[in-house]
Order: sequence, then C-alpha cells, then structure tokens
Amino acid sequence: MTDLCEAGSRLYANALRTGRIARADVEVAPCLMEFALLHPDPDDANWLRPVPASVALAQRLNPLEREITERRTVSTKLAEVFEPFLDLSAQATASTHSVTVLEGLDRINTALDLATAQCQNEVLTVQPSHRHPERRLVEALERDKPLIERGVRIRTLYQHTARYSPERLAYVDQFANGKAEYRTIDELVERLIICDESVAFIPIQDDRQVALELRHPGLVRYLIKVFEFMWDRAVPLSAGAPYEAAADGITEIQHSIAKLLVEGHVDEAIARRLGMNVRTCRAHIAKLAQALGSGSRAQLGYLIAQSGILDKDTSQPGPGGRQ
Repeated sequence: MTDLCEAGSRLYANALRTGRIARADVEVAPCLMEFALLHPDPDDANWLRPVPASVALAQRLNPLEREITERRTVSTKLAEVFEPFLDLSAQATASTHSVTVLEGLDRINTALDLATAQCQNEVLTVQPSHRHPERRLVEALERDKPLIERGVRIRTLYQHTARYSPERLAYVDQFANGKAEYRTIDELVERLIICDESVAFIPIQDDRQVALELRHPGLVRYLIKVFEFMWDRAVPLSAGAPYEAAADGITEIQHSIAKLLVEGHVDEAIARRLGMNVRTCRAHIAKLAQALGSGSRAQLGYLIAQSGILDKDTSQPGPGGRQ
C-alpha cells in the first residue's frame, strides 16, 4: 500500500498542525493506522498523537531498502555464476538459434515487427492471393509505410488473381510513388518474407499459426535465389498481359490451368494453387475447352496434350524481368 485515502491525508495534516486528534475521528480513515501514522496519547486514551512524517517515512522505506539490497546481492551473485558461460553461449547462438519456431500470431507478428524495424535496405515478400480481411491489410500497411519512409525498397510477388482484388489494389496504390515494386505470377506456393538478406520468415502450417524464423545465411541465400527466380518470370502489376489471349487464343492463366489439368489436379486444387475461387477456375476451364473444341473433361486432357500448348518455352523472363 503506497497511497493514503483522501480522508486520511486530511486528518493526518490536521493532526500534525494541532498535535493530536480524537480517536473517534479517525474511524473513517483506517489507512492512518495501516500506515502507523498515529499512536495513542499517553495522557488520554481517547486521543491519538501523529507520528512525525520523517519518522513514518523512514519506517516505510527501511524494509524496502533492505529488500533492494538483498536483491542486488542476489543479482551480483547470479551474474558471477553465469559470467563464465556468456562467451560460450554467444558462440552457440549462431548455430542453435539459426532456426526459431514461432507459435501464435502474436509472437509471429512481434518477430516480424522487430525484423522490419531493423531493416535498412530491402524487403522481399511473396504473398499468395488469398482473401485478406481488412484488419490484415491495415496491419501490413502499418508495417510497410515506415519502411518506405526511411528509404527501404520493397519487392512483392502476388498471383495474377491479385489484379482483380479491389482491397489489394487499394493497398498497392498507397505506395504508388514510393520504393515499392509489385509483380504477379500464375502460381505461388506459400508466403515468404525476407529482410536485408539476413532473416526470412515462412509458415509451416496452413492456418499460419506457426512459422519459422530463419537466420542461417545459407538458408536465407537459397530463399533469395528462389525469390529472384520467380521475380524474373513475373509480370509488373500494372501490365495486363496475364489475361490477354495469345496468338492461339489461350491466355497465360489458361496455359497454367492446362498444365495442372494434365498433371491430374482437380478443380479445387487448381483454384487453390492459382489463388482463385473454384467458380472462376471452372470458367477458365470452360473457355479452354471451347478454344480447343473439347466436348468433355476427358477429351480436354487429350486435346491439351495434342495441341502442343504446353510445349512452349516458359523459362523466359516475363515483362520487366532481368536477362
């Protein structure tokens, strides 16, 4: 207890001024007795005399000072015990903490906030085009805006379907004049965030409640190469090429669907891998069947294989990609 009640403060001040106070008057302020600010008047049991403030303060502080001294002694002894192991621990950290498991969104977001706050040069992100609630986009905006303001470059990869997400396009517009670049590609496997070529984050569960924080230089360099491979084959978000029909009348996204169909994937799996809903996926499959003159799903697979549309060289960088 560190605060006097309002009545206690008033009565104690009056007692100090007058030299005593009636015992009956202090019944409304039990805090006075708890603080030991009054003692019985030796001449009259119906009255109480105030303890001088300096004496009362010393009585309250002495136990605290003893406790502080004891804790400092314990702290010093603990430091002496662990001091010989600090250097060994620092040497081991590089290997034992190069991969950290982050459980729960709060811990994941805390680690991301720390990494982006320390980032000085560039952030690379891969963001599969799942529907994001407005709250998630606001969190991303709050994290990215300070990066742009201090001159950090941001490169982000989305799937082509992000071009038709009003929320995602509105988010991108926030950085239209900043050091942020956005490209799209047909298929992305999972989310990836890399800060300053030193730390990377990847999810390890579909619900994204568990993630890995990677600080091993070899792993981070490998993930950067994966990112650059996809980046060179991606299309700037401002371009309309992915959904424009090629000379054969088939769009790039339909080429991607055709490839997955031939591999035996069902509509739901194709939609998930390309970041679109099943209805949109089936609409593209119908257009693909129409373009190839297919009358059934079984025939479509045969016609895709016979048409040669999958024989095209897809290893060339997309528009804006480096050679």
